[in-house]
Amino acid sequence: MKQLPDEVLQFMKSIQDNGFDVYVVGGAVRNLLLDNPVHNWDFTTNATPEDIQKIFPNNFYHNVYGTVTVKSETHLFEITPYRFEGAYKDMRHPEKVTWAKTIEEDLSRRDFTINAMALSQVQGNSTFELIDLYEGKKDLDGRIVRTVGDPDMRFKEDALRLIRAVRFASQLGFMIESTTLASIQRNAGRIVHISWERIRDELLKIIASNFPSEGVLFLRTSGLLQYILPELEACFSVSQKSPKRHHIYDVGTHLVMALKSCPSSDVITRLATLLHDIGKVETYRKDPETGIITFHNHEVVGTQQVSRIADRLKLSKEQKNKLITLVQHHQFTVSEDQTDKAVRRFIRDVGKEYIQDMLDVRTGDRIGSGATPTSWRLDLFKKRIISVQQEPFTVKDLKINGHDVMSVLGISPSKKVGDILDNLFALVEEKKCENTREALLTQLETYR
Repeated sequence: MKQLPDEVLQFMKSIQDNGFDVYVVGGAVRNLLLDNPVHNWDFTTNATPEDIQKIFPNNFYHNVYGTVTVKSETHLFEITPYRFEGAYKDMRHPEKVTWAKTIEEDLSRRDFTINAMALSQVQGNSTFELIDLYEGKKDLDGRIVRTVGDPDMRFKEDALRLIRAVRFASQLGFMIESTTLASIQRNAGRIVHISWERIRDELLKIIASNFPSEGVLFLRTSGLLQYILPELEACFSVSQKSPKRHHIYDVGTHLVMALKSCPSSDVITRLATLLHDIGKVETYRKDPETGIITFHNHEVVGTQQVSRIADRLKLSKEQKNKLITLVQHHQFTVSEDQTDKAVRRFIRDVGKEYIQDMLDVRTGDRIGSGATPTSWRLDLFKKRIISVQQEPFTVKDLKINGHDVMSVLGISPSKKVGDILDNLFALVEEKKCENTREALLTQLETYR
């Protein structure tokens, strides 16, 4: 286990010096035992919020759970008194929070064994004691996600734990213990009582994790996917194997394999890769004579669907725009016969900022179809994307501007000025005029 940072040791010592117990809890303990980086430090104590505020005047406090946030040099430390929680009538928040007396009482309310451990510093020396009442260390070693106590009770208390179990398995590369998984399957429908903002946060963490495809499959086998992304769930029943088609998987499996193979770490690019073909469910057609399967305009239908998904998940405007763009244009054509004008049109449609993301979606799509990561045509296309951007790309890249047009032709600001610049750019784009000031001014004379 990694050594605790000096500022953490000093923080704990300050509390102990005032006569209180203090423990590191939650994800920090889990990550320390796994030798993973710790980004968030959570503590619990027998001190009250008022006691903590007296010890650390530089604090922030305004919540019903008693959590006081203390700013260190490099971290925000969150410290909460031992507590009990009352009934969870809304399947998310306890109606009443009561301060507990012991660390054992506090740990008994936590969700999973790997999150129900505590670490204390033995006062007066550098020795640490691990409080592990529910064999969390054993489950860490066994790479298992298991609830503390009765899983049905844990999930009925807080339905967000249903997807959190999948998230931890996806992030850590763990399995969900069989009794816990069976309980998730029984209680999956309770997820509808959770806000979409909270579901979104957990889903995006799964997509951004080290094992995103496994996380999506866990969502499906647990029964959660049908409530969170029903459009994706429907894809697993749609076959793609047919004459004249290269696919070897059904649509759903293809999308999961595409996600697994997507080279991007950007969560929206990964989400677009997972959802890029969901429009195939509605556009599926099979010719009764030839057996050939088609999905004409599936990207159009898919674009409409991901727009609704983005709204449902409460994605930001920027996230929604990116998701829609990547799904809408994922069918882009790659051919050695394409003109520079066609390549520039592709760049304008997708946007320069999303070009690499779009190529990453294509890479995942190819591998997820059983093809090689790239092809000579795709490699050539990538080179041409670079080369055409070195040429005039928009009207703004012309070596003359609207002031030149008005000065040479003696005209006032008007739509005509823009039309002339558009015409000049078209000539440059078609290589009928060089993009030099001299050549453009000469060409401008023809508009007199």
